[in-house]
Amino acid sequence: MGSPRDTKAEQTATVIERLREAYPDATISLEFSNRLELLISVVLSAQCTDERVNKITPELFDTYQSAEAYAEADEEVVADIISSCTYPNSKAGYLVGIGEQLVEDHDGKVPDTMDELQELPGVGRKTANVVLQHGHDLTEGIVVDTHVQRLSQRLGLTTEERPNRIEQALMDLVPEEDWKPFTHWLISHGRAVCTARSPSCEDCLLADICPSEGDFE
Repeated sequence: MGSPRDTKAEQTATVIERLREAYPDATISLEFSNRLELLISVVLSAQCTDERVNKITPELFDTYQSAEAYAEADEEVVADIISSCTYPNSKAGYLVGIGEQLVEDHDGKVPDTMDELQELPGVGRKTANVVLQHGHDLTEGIVVDTHVQRLSQRLGLTTEERPNRIEQALMDLVPEEDWKPFTHWLISHGRAVCTARSPSCEDCLLADICPSEGDFE
């Protein structure tokens, strides 16, 4: 077991310093060319890998190129296109519903506020944060996905379990200018080293300060 820094603030600062250096180019791995494509991709990524989503979206984006197109789409056809994604029937309903609501309430455009985004079908705070950060260049919080949740707990940054509470705890610790990259540093480290089932603690640059180091042997 590593020896964490004396306070959570100090622990967080060390984590940021080391991950910033290790993953200087870390960013979103979903592939998109506009705000609507980003929104659709993030909705599809719920409980599904970005790699899988990136295999699905080329045909989807070629078939439906506007909010109006999604609004008028047949849910069964959409579900067939995204069939290799998790929960394709539910997500097809979300995509059509998103199209309808964007057309009805936002002139077919993706809104740029947290509240308006969360009013869309299938969109929670995590998805809204991603769309704001990477679609509108607005950072209102920290994206908490499964990697961020796992690593922030293992590293002793929070004991919270619910994503919204984890986000608030991290926002209190992480400097606001680092809110956006912090997510991508943790995701990169979570994919490369601190995996869910068999983390490579022996290869981890945070092992000496990680209170969970050695718990997985």
